[in-house]
Amino acid sequence: MISLVIGILIIVVVGAILFWVIDKFCTDARLAYLLKILVVLVCLGAIISRLLPILGYPSYF
Repeated sequence: MISLVIGILIIVVVGAILFWVIDKFCTDARLAYLLKILVVLVCLGAIISRLLPILGYPSYF
């Protein structure tokens, strides 16, 4: 269980770092917005894939 929490925290920290990188280096506002949406979706997918085995669904990855 502790490894699950650590894994989720790592995903959140990586997502926050990517948000900072996008804010710092992306000059176009629309591109930055789309990249942030992409980061959120990828992070949510990674978190959900870690939670699926605990919820009783098989993990295919």
